[in-house]
Order: sequence, then C-alpha cells, then structure tokens
Amino acid sequence: MNPATLPSPALPEKPGLSTIRHLAGRPLVLGSTSPYRRELLQRLQIPFEVASPEVDETPLPHEAPDALAARLALAKARAVARNFPQAVVIGSDQVADLNGLALGKPGNHERAVVQLRQMRGQTVIFQTAVAVVCQESGFEQTALAAVRVKFRDLNDIEIENYLRAEQPYDCAGSAKSEGLGIALLESIDSDDPTALIGLPLIRTCKMIQAAGTVLLANKKAAP
Repeated sequence: MNPATLPSPALPEKPGLSTIRHLAGRPLVLGSTSPYRRELLQRLQIPFEVASPEVDETPLPHEAPDALAARLALAKARAVARNFPQAVVIGSDQVADLNGLALGKPGNHERAVVQLRQMRGQTVIFQTAVAVVCQESGFEQTALAAVRVKFRDLNDIEIENYLRAEQPYDCAGSAKSEGLGIALLESIDSDDPTALIGLPLIRTCKMIQAAGTVLLANKKAAP
C-alpha cells in the first residue's frame, strides 16, 4: 500500500510502532522516494516510513535556485505531513546553481550532456534544502546547505563515457559524486558532507531532534 494514500488523522498502527515511539520519540517519515536520501537517513539507525510527496516541482518565474530548493523541500514535507500528522516528516530538494541558472534532474542522456557541457570548468553551487514538519505540534523548519563544486574542464569524450557508465539521469546536475561522478570534479567545499548526495544529515539531525525525534536512543531500553 502506498503510505501517501493512508487515511488521516492518525499514523497507521503497525507491529512494533509503540516500540518505535518509545525509542525515537515521534515516528519519523521521509517524504521522498529517492533511494539516495533513504540510504543516507538509514545511517541514523532510526526506524522510519517512506512516502511519496506528490508535489509539482515546476519552478516559479524568475525563482532563484536556492529559493526553489527551499520551497520544494517544505512543500514535500507539508504534503506528506497531511497524511502523517503525528509524525516528524522530512522533505528535501536539490537544485544545481550555475551562475544563477537552475539545473535540476536531466531525466535523459541528451539533457545530461547539455548540463555537463555547461558546467565543465565552472564552479557550481548545489543548493540542498531540507525541511522538517510535524503537523500535530505545528513544528516547521527549513535549512539550506550550499555545496560549492568545481568541475574539471571535461572534454566531450569524457562526458559521454561518464554518462554511459553512470547514467545519473535522476541526479541534479547529472553528477553522482558518491560514484564515478567524483572523477568529474576538482574540488568540493561543504560544511555538511552528505548534502551533495541529497540530504544534509548534520542539519537534518538538528532539526528532527528539535521536532521530537530522539537521536542515539538506547535501543535496549525497550520492553
């Protein structure tokens, strides 16, 4: 069953949910179907649900890349929170900022080639936004993690070989830094090292704790 279709107002009870609440405070929901964000959140070793946010990601006219990322992250968290009002819901979005031009997910090979040709030899700011919402308590918070990435002056053969090998068509800016995409880069500058992959965990930890999720819980404390 798709979690986004579950009825309000309460989070559906499942075996062990009371234990999850005991250990980790409010239940946690990731409002994203991204496998990259799911894998990152699993590092915290906190049980969580996954739900699709179903949000229109069309940019507004003249919307800056950082504003677009922040708006969509909050919209995703709010959309999922309507179906999980008791939970702490995480929404996130990433937009690559090339001198004010917003670059999202290419979606196919041709657009990925165009993106990487535009970015070669350039410094690109990957704006990764995270939003945390708890509808029941009225908690809402949004944060941006900007990552400055310098791309090598790639030639067309390198771009083509990279894309055929990695096929990063679901990644903003067509560069999957946790994989072969690291070979495209000269440098990465960030104060939240997982932000470039899609979810800034330092900021996320701070926000979900403020919203009522317990970090580093004693798992042996549960009956």
